Amino acid sequence: MVKVMATGVFDILHPGHVHFLNEARKLGDELVVVVARDSVAEKMKRRPFIPENIRLAMVSSLKPVDAAILGLEGNIYDILYLIRPDIIAIGYDQDFDEKKIVEEAKVRGLKVRVVRISKYSDSEFNGTRKIIKMLKEKVQENL
Repeated sequence: MVKVMATGVFDILHPGHVHFLNEARKLGDELVVVVARDSVAEKMKRRPFIPENIRLAMVSSLKPVDAAILGLEGNIYDILYLIRPDIIAIGYDQDFDEKKIVEEAKVRGLKVRVVRISKYSDSEFNGTRKIIKMLKEKVQENL
């Protein structure tokens, strides 16, 4: 059985997230999604609009997701001990170095393959920051 792990903030769910998770699920038999903690997301990008427990519930309900868990505080690679994935799927825009992920897994006694998932381009609603920008513009138009 091939276990795939995908990670993300999943702040405002959009078609890009669905594409990412559908493509990640195709890579194996089971997809485990790690939803970033609010504190971790804030350190990496910005504080999410949607609280972590709600983001976790939303991601858990998606069809391609077999299991979803909240990430750990501290070292982001420690989650590998818990999940023990065969494949790690990363998004086209996630700022991860594939070689570093493989090295960190190896340090933890795991052999993983890293696959970068392509960008969803069938809609303009393919990125959280893009959606937030569009919403702000709509609000400004209506003032």
